[in-house]
Amino acid sequence: MYKTLVLDGKSLTIEEIVQVARNERKVAISDEALEKLKKGRKMVQQWIDNDAPVYGLNRGVGLNKDRLVEKERFSQYNRNLLLSHSIGVGPETTIEDVRAAMLARLNTLLVGCTGIQPEIAQMYETFLNCGITPVIPSRGTVGLADIGILSHIGLAMIGEGEVYYKGNRVPVMEAFKEEKLSPMILGPKDGLAIVSSNAYSAGMAAILLQDLDDFIEMADAIYSLSLEGLDGNLDPLDESVLKFRPFNGQMKSADRVRKFLRNSYLWNRKEKTSIQDPLSFRGGFTVHGAALDSLEYVKGLLTIQLNSSDDNPCLIVEEERIVHTANFEVITLVFALEMVGLALTHVSRNSCFRTIKLANPAFTNLTRFLSPDEEQVIAFSTIQKTFSALDAEIRHLSNPVVSDYFPLAGDIEDHATNSALVIQKLRKMLDNLYYIVGIEAIHAAQAVDLRKGAKLGVGTGAVYEMIREQIPFLDKDRNLSIDIEWAYQLVKSKRLLKHIQKAIES
Repeated sequence: MYKTLVLDGKSLTIEEIVQVARNERKVAISDEALEKLKKGRKMVQQWIDNDAPVYGLNRGVGLNKDRLVEKERFSQYNRNLLLSHSIGVGPETTIEDVRAAMLARLNTLLVGCTGIQPEIAQMYETFLNCGITPVIPSRGTVGLADIGILSHIGLAMIGEGEVYYKGNRVPVMEAFKEEKLSPMILGPKDGLAIVSSNAYSAGMAAILLQDLDDFIEMADAIYSLSLEGLDGNLDPLDESVLKFRPFNGQMKSADRVRKFLRNSYLWNRKEKTSIQDPLSFRGGFTVHGAALDSLEYVKGLLTIQLNSSDDNPCLIVEEERIVHTANFEVITLVFALEMVGLALTHVSRNSCFRTIKLANPAFTNLTRFLSPDEEQVIAFSTIQKTFSALDAEIRHLSNPVVSDYFPLAGDIEDHATNSALVIQKLRKMLDNLYYIVGIEAIHAAQAVDLRKGAKLGVGTGAVYEMIREQIPFLDKDRNLSIDIEWAYQLVKSKRLLKHIQKAIES
């Protein structure tokens, strides 16, 4: 069980986003942060009597920035703002992504720069703790504040639309009635504060980065088993040589591979069968390490995003000023996410090359396509087309979309990033990779079996054990789509990762 996560607007982590989104960890607004919200709201109320134009407060938004919003229209205007910005299209966003978005937005509200009603921040808290999840679409943002998506969360807060609650999809008012809640009545600046942030993209990115981190660890373990299947040369993993080129990612990956191969037969051979293996084996850990380095860079940027204000305008309560900003820009983060896509193409291609070589007797001294009987069993000859097609998709998805945008809102909004689309295509790449490394694991396990009694490492033995629980040795031709799906589920569900980690710990 997790302790309640206390939110203060400055210390939220990626891991905590995942805990709340997936494991329903409870949250609470800190007293200090709540007090900050009250001061900001007081400043907004004082500013109402000031005739100075403020975007989204007493003036409209977008091209309507010059339109006066009169005091008596504040509530209706802010409701209209939510309705007019509810423009998203399907498919639906997953419950965990909506929860991640709500948490990301709640924490950035607590920075204290919006002037929103404190009660609205508390509504985010209530939604998360009571399991009230607005139904929102997944597409309709160009990545310069996710206004077309987050507006749907705002609609639920004012009692409109549907939510998921206690396992059912219901009108939000049913959930309100059961939890004894009342819909919010919006006031000045509330609508803009709800819709104008990058919380949707930031929340999705947090979940994605956690999944990618876990995936690279599994890819390290499967790569290690492939080294045993190849009868590979472990010299490149030598700590003494790596210290002369100590990139953080490759050092971490190499260290994991050595742990996975602890007690493996590969360490104890008197003679090496190959002076140098193909690069996909010899330097697999360097490619995985480069992916880890790119992830670490993105994590740093995302952590800033999750604990900072991306609001326009920005209240500086200490100086009693409201300043118009460009803090909604997420271009730095999106550039870094596009870089991750390029890293994944190399992870994918390396896995494919290892799988091809494991099926080639010239590299393994085993049978063609790892057949148990080359005269009677075709084995893994045509499976290469599957991972080749999946890798082609990954290569296509790695093309950047950050530069594809239009000038919008009467040409005043002439920059965008497509942040959500970047994350969504990375997720598709990752899903393909679950298949690709799963197929590599099938080949590695078959190669190990054909070596007859080779002693496996602590971690690689755990990989082999999990594979063989579901996928038996290929002794005759069978429907390989079934095997591929088993391997995919084993990797994607992270059951493989948990089993490996348990083996290493014990």
